[in-house]
Amino acid sequence: MEIRETTLREANAFVERLHRHHGRAVGHKWSLAAYKDGHLCAVAIVGRPSGRYLDDGNTLEVTRLCSDGTRNACSALYAACARRAKREGYAKIITFTLQSEPGTSLIAAGWELEAAKAGKPRWNRQRYEGRPEQLTLFPKKEPPAEYKKRWAKRLKTKEDTTT
Repeated sequence: MEIRETTLREANAFVERLHRHHGRAVGHKWSLAAYKDGHLCAVAIVGRPSGRYLDDGNTLEVTRLCSDGTRNACSALYAACARRAKREGYAKIITFTLQSEPGTSLIAAGWELEAAKAGKPRWNRQRYEGRPEQLTLFPKKEPPAEYKKRWAKRLKTKEDTTT
């Protein structure tokens, strides 16, 4: 498995094509792609945390992770994202999954469940209620109406922050 940096445009094209319930990401700090035998098999898009209370300047969020089902691609990308975030000086990296998803790739990459019930079943439904919807030619993907799980990997120990 080879991990390389990729553009947001390429990562979003992969997400649009294969992600089960999310569409493209609006922005990012950086994106990584996993290749097996020269074939693009997974992407991860990393940016600032979507929740304003989590956006403390020391935390990054994997906002999208999508694979074609290649074995170990997701855990390899989660681990690579954590390593890069640590190199860049961040203290923590987080991501969200649906409650119905087990988080096997996250556990394999050394992440821990931080919150078993996070967000609301329909995150943005109330925030954008009453606003006009933009017309589009493309079908809109919506996540299932269920709570999320928040996963985290601490990148700095207390010793790192005191020196």
